[in-house]
Amino acid sequence: VMHCAFDDAIPFCEWFLIPYLFWFVYLIGTLVYTFFFDVPAFKRMMRFIICTYTITMVIYLLFPTCQNLRPEVFPRNNALTRFISWFYTFDTNTNVCPSLHVIGSAAALFALRDGPRLRKRAWWQAASVLLALCISLSTVFMKQHSILDVLCALPVCALGWRLCYGRPGRHG
Repeated sequence: VMHCAFDDAIPFCEWFLIPYLFWFVYLIGTLVYTFFFDVPAFKRMMRFIICTYTITMVIYLLFPTCQNLRPEVFPRNNALTRFISWFYTFDTNTNVCPSLHVIGSAAALFALRDGPRLRKRAWWQAASVLLALCISLSTVFMKQHSILDVLCALPVCALGWRLCYGRPGRHG
């Protein structure tokens, strides 16, 4: 069971459902953009996803994890909490460490920083970093992950970056 004392200090906040779900748009949007406009960045992003998701699946097989952070009763009754309640029914609280939301956000972030067209736009780069951070934070505020899951995703991302982006001569 993934849990630390810091998890108890993080309140449930249904508004984080928005960046949590935006992860799908961010990841798929980046894949589509790079596929059509920057094929080398697309290939590196796919390598990153293949490497990091494979590492994560091996971790899940060797060290199955779960979390018991989800609220039994939501503090408010609104459209967001009703959606989250429904979402919890099929998005189980198992195999949570490391967080694939964090790894996927890093994949999109690295790919968008990789391409020459977007690298020149500072506002786009800042927005991409902010979005990746919001998505990563959303996982703990929605009680989908422990902060430990987020922290454990970081070395996986660092290794994936080193394998796919970090070697000299890999790209411009």
